[in-house]
Amino acid sequence: MQRNILDLSKIKNKIREIKGKGIDITINRGRKKIDSYEGVIENIYQSVFTVKILNDKLLKNLTCSYSEVLCGDVKISVR
Repeated sequence: MQRNILDLSKIKNKIREIKGKGIDITINRGRKKIDSYEGVIENIYQSVFTVKILNDKLLKNLTCSYSEVLCGDVKISVR
């Protein structure tokens, strides 16, 4: 099976397109620990982007790098 090949510039453009929209984000932290959140991409910087988590109990921001998305450690889907 062929995998879609993306580079960092394509990932940055896709994240710019979904800024402000609701997303589901899944983060693989290793050793069978996977965290899933609902949130909104809040800010976009040169090498990272921030996600505001939308949860009643949990009010925090996540910072993710574009290379984590490229490697597959961070997966984003639009709601």
